[in-house]
Amino acid sequence: MNANKLTLRIMIGMVLGILAGYAAHEWANSPGHAKEIASYFSILSDIFLRMIKMIIAPLVFSTVVSGIANMGDSKSVGRVGAKALLWFISASIVSLLLGCLLANVLQPGVGLGMALPDAHASTNLATKSLTVGNFLVNVFPKSIFEAFATNQILQILIFSIFFGLALASLPDAQTKTLKSMTDEAVHVMIKVTDFVMQFAPVGVFAAMSAAIATQGLGVLGTYGKLIGAFYAGLVILTFLLIFAGWLFLGRRVFTLMQMMRSVMLLAFSTASSEAAYPKTMEQLAKFGANNRITSFVLPLGYSFNLDGSMLYQSFAILFIAQAFGIDMPISQQLVMLAVLMVSSKGMAGVARASLVVVAAVLPMFNLPESGLLLIMAIDQFLDMGRTAINVVGNSIATAVVARWEGQLAESGEAIDADLGDASEGELIASAARA
Repeated sequence: MNANKLTLRIMIGMVLGILAGYAAHEWANSPGHAKEIASYFSILSDIFLRMIKMIIAPLVFSTVVSGIANMGDSKSVGRVGAKALLWFISASIVSLLLGCLLANVLQPGVGLGMALPDAHASTNLATKSLTVGNFLVNVFPKSIFEAFATNQILQILIFSIFFGLALASLPDAQTKTLKSMTDEAVHVMIKVTDFVMQFAPVGVFAAMSAAIATQGLGVLGTYGKLIGAFYAGLVILTFLLIFAGWLFLGRRVFTLMQMMRSVMLLAFSTASSEAAYPKTMEQLAKFGANNRITSFVLPLGYSFNLDGSMLYQSFAILFIAQAFGIDMPISQQLVMLAVLMVSSKGMAGVARASLVVVAAVLPMFNLPESGLLLIMAIDQFLDMGRTAINVVGNSIATAVVARWEGQLAESGEAIDADLGDASEGELIASAARA
């Protein structure tokens, strides 16, 4: 019931945001004026996203440490991690191949009716630091306080794994208090999440208003073929992910998707995976996934399992090649997919991550980086879709790994029936004890 109420409130906020943004765009007497109006809307969405970012680091740390400490030993952590990465790599390959296939079949960049940007124009995206070497080094934090301050989820996850393993390896007599404090911290952070999520509809309203006020609804028609082809790809990818989930979860995968509606809507309307993270944890707990699995697999997925973003990257690169009339043979496309498979794993914590990855890969295949300017005008609308699919992919992956580990309750109804209107913290704690 609470999830349905939130879904309805978010939908109302999104619709009102579109109307308000359209009115502001029509009322503005110049693009500069429209951007100024959008900046006022953005204040509210920025505040909401800041509140979300405020809770991510302590939430990831407390849940991962609590989960690993209760998991028991390092072998369990390694086994769960290996299964999760197997799923992540498989899903990434499928996503990249699908984006490549759709771009070749639909050819959204061929015969583009827009003026192409100058081949030497700059996108002003920081791509120099996006290398495999830097990514491997930056996986490990030089300061946990810096990682917390900058919300580097993968770095926080690495430290939390070490901390949780150390906690699990020591005798209970030495760690009883600290384990209890960590478990209680999970309850506190999820309660804080409850408070923050009350502002979600306002954040959604402001985000949609700002996007429409700046771009207007007309931009959707101008880029209709590109947007239509990309969203068709996201729909196909969603069905593929659900089918893969069905192979392991059976009909329960449809229950999971129903439970994730409000989370997907929140991710779509804010174009922020971070905004959806706390609610994803809550819904997975209600679904019956043990928190020891969720708290480890979900943050790992935020770095290694961004299915919608992977589809976008291969699709965007081929779109740019088509727009400039540059032929990319299949052999070169396969090399491109291999490069994206590796380079995209450094996306976590990078501003405008998918655009940065594309901008970094384009020069490797003699494609003009300026072609990204064609997409940047509507990237907000593309980002909304790929973010929602990222949530779908990570929720299914977590549920499947939980099933593989025998840590998925046979019926999520048992948890709901026992707890009724319990808070999210109590739901997650109940799943952890399951």
